[in-house]
Amino acid sequence: QLQLVESGGGLVQPGGSLRLSCAASGSALSYYYIGWFRQAPGKEREGVSYISTSGIITRVADSVKGRVTISRDNAKNTVHLQMNSLNTEDTAVYYCAAQDRSPGSRWSSVDSYDYWGQGTQVTVSS
Repeated sequence: QLQLVESGGGLVQPGGSLRLSCAASGSALSYYYIGWFRQAPGKEREGVSYISTSGIITRVADSVKGRVTISRDNAKNTVHLQMNSLNTEDTAVYYCAAQDRSPGSRWSSVDSYDYWGQGTQVTVSS
């Protein structure tokens, strides 16, 4: 059974950067398509970024385009989300999710993923 654990969240000032990590155990992460999501208080969970099993195909939500980079290291069973130029609207709990079938155009849909981590809090505040 695949298990995911996010890390790297914290408190950062506006304009700052964070690198989130999603570590997998129980199965090789290389078999899975990975999505990053976030959920702010009172809002629905939204897709932030996506990466295919090989890492060749990536997607980024318009809300974070140009500020976010997703990458993976299958040898280390880890996926990273580099976030730059953070602003207060980026404050949320960030989750990684995995699916063993390509979600295709539905990469940003919560329903496209079977496995979820517990989330890591990102707070952007001065």
